[in-house]
Amino acid sequence: MSEAAADTPISNNLIMTLKYGDVTIALRPDLAPLAARRMHDLTAQGFYNGCKFFRVIAGFMAQTGDPTNTGTGGSSLPNLPAEFTNDASFLTGTVGMARTQDPNSANSQFFICFDPCSWLDGQYTIVGQVTAGMEAVQQIKKGSGSSGHVQDPDAIIKMVVA
Repeated sequence: MSEAAADTPISNNLIMTLKYGDVTIALRPDLAPLAARRMHDLTAQGFYNGCKFFRVIAGFMAQTGDPTNTGTGGSSLPNLPAEFTNDASFLTGTVGMARTQDPNSANSQFFICFDPCSWLDGQYTIVGQVTAGMEAVQQIKKGSGSSGHVQDPDAIIKMVVA
């Protein structure tokens, strides 16, 4: 890579196309530089295209980013360390990195909050914020039960770096 290319800032805006419309996500490298770069790079590679919203809980969030669509998969890249912050809160449209019980297990899966979820503050990495198209996110098919498992889930049609 040339020095000029290395010095070129990356776009922090992603466009996620759903059957309900386009959603603009502004990444937050100021809060989570590693997670923001991961989402940017995976998006640029087309990783998220076709990923389903396999876990969706009304009033809480919609989760995606697993190419196996089971909630147990991720990218081939190593897991990321936690990038928790007290400088922002999980609000409507906040994008967070999903993880296991291990705080340092975020990889490719992410979720978008339907409503404020401040109980997640300091426990999950905030990686971005929906800045347009939240009405499309609100239409994502909801799951059932406490797990939010979705039968015939909606999918990301395409996700690109803007």
